[in-house]
Amino acid sequence: MTHVDIPFLRYLDEEGRPVATLPTWLDKAILHTFYRNMVMVRSYDKKAIALQRTGKLGTFPSHLGAEAVGIGVGLAMQEQDVYVPYYRDMPTLYVRGVPMEKNLQYWGGDERGCVFYKADGELSEDLPICVPIATQITHAAGIAAAFKLRNQPRVAVVTIGDGGTSKGDFLEGLNCAGVWHLPMVMIINNNQWAISVPRKLQSSAPTLAQKGMGAGVRSIQVDGNDVVAVYDATRIAVERARAGKGPTLIEAISYRLGDHTTADDATRYRDAAEVEAAWAKEPVKRLRQFMAEQGWWDEHQEQALLAEASREVDRAVAAYEGTAPQAPETLLDYQFAELPKDYRGQRQRIIAKGMQRHAGGEHS
Repeated sequence: MTHVDIPFLRYLDEEGRPVATLPTWLDKAILHTFYRNMVMVRSYDKKAIALQRTGKLGTFPSHLGAEAVGIGVGLAMQEQDVYVPYYRDMPTLYVRGVPMEKNLQYWGGDERGCVFYKADGELSEDLPICVPIATQITHAAGIAAAFKLRNQPRVAVVTIGDGGTSKGDFLEGLNCAGVWHLPMVMIINNNQWAISVPRKLQSSAPTLAQKGMGAGVRSIQVDGNDVVAVYDATRIAVERARAGKGPTLIEAISYRLGDHTTADDATRYRDAAEVEAAWAKEPVKRLRQFMAEQGWWDEHQEQALLAEASREVDRAVAAYEGTAPQAPETLLDYQFAELPKDYRGQRQRIIAKGMQRHAGGEHS
């Protein structure tokens, strides 16, 4: 295939050294914010996996290695924007205000874990976690279309994995974004593996970003291990969309350092040397090295942050484990925007009838 030039953004290399002129907005305080949140969600990730292994959580999708993508995207948005996540997006949800215990609740099988609230107690308009692959792209396109029709200065931001870009939903939503000139930003978290299928077997296109070009969508790549680059690219894309300049597709090139989920064993299909090489490029160490070189971070601060993260994760686990289980009869409460007339009464009658049949020894 003919090579297609796609803009590529990177500020920090694998060793945390600047390779381009740093953005004017960058300072010590914002880097500390990036780093603190990245350490927080990495600590959470480790604990969530341990909870699953001990039977206290359902199947869990690790975000190990994608911290820069999640944190960079989330912090680049404004509160009035709407986020449409996929299943590996706990880091973005966290900086959007979703407590860790809410995410644990969801992966523990409780739909209440997808009811998000803003800091002021108002119900958030960010969408629930989306497990069906790529369907969230069309949802985001619909939300962005509503913003445009209402002439609202708001943006729909949606994320997807590299494997999801092979689905028809992705192409349909992308096409809508382009033809309708929607205020929408799509981030592909290209972590190189769609469960057991490597990137090279998913698409023959040299980049995933160029899939947006055919839809007339501005498309770029960023180093997904460089949180400065992810934040800057997303910030620019969001403000372009807000100003009526149309959608952007961002391919963030990262690497999935862990298994696809806790139901997977990546050692069965991935070469150990490939994973070892990826660890040398990982995002948390990269930012820490840059800050240390600037004199903005030291070992005392590191240990204090790790202790804080441990306390926060322990607090979240205690809150999760202390929440009363969801009653079985609430199963359908989250399936309808408005419940059918006399739904609750019907539900109680059905449950009562089932209990009577069970007591009488009847079987269906």
